Amino acid sequence: MKKLITLVILATTLLTVTAVMAEEKEMDHAAKLAEMDGKAIFKNVCKSCHAEDADAGEYTPMTLIMEQWDEFFQDLYVDSHKEVACPKDETKMLTDVLTKDALKKVQKFCVDHAADSEQPMTCG
Repeated sequence: MKKLITLVILATTLLTVTAVMAEEKEMDHAAKLAEMDGKAIFKNVCKSCHAEDADAGEYTPMTLIMEQWDEFFQDLYVDSHKEVACPKDETKMLTDVLTKDALKKVQKFCVDHAADSEQPMTCG
């Protein structure tokens, strides 16, 4: 009986530690995104699906003009990405991983460096 109780306690402890570690990993990813600027988020999250010759099409800030980027983020992003898995964690949808703040940072980066901006650049 003692062995069974010990086994149950051990299993419960193991499950608790695993859950805490998974939660910390998720918080770490969200915290990292929160600390990144728009360029870093674009390079770490968006670029994996939007590089040259990618199935989703190549997109860099210079792909669109400022107005088109604003329209994309305001009207088209959610519909076009609602079924896209996060490249860093394919168990989650991209629209759930990118917070509004992170998305605004990416939008600002794309608009600031759009084809018609005063400081165009590629994401490199």
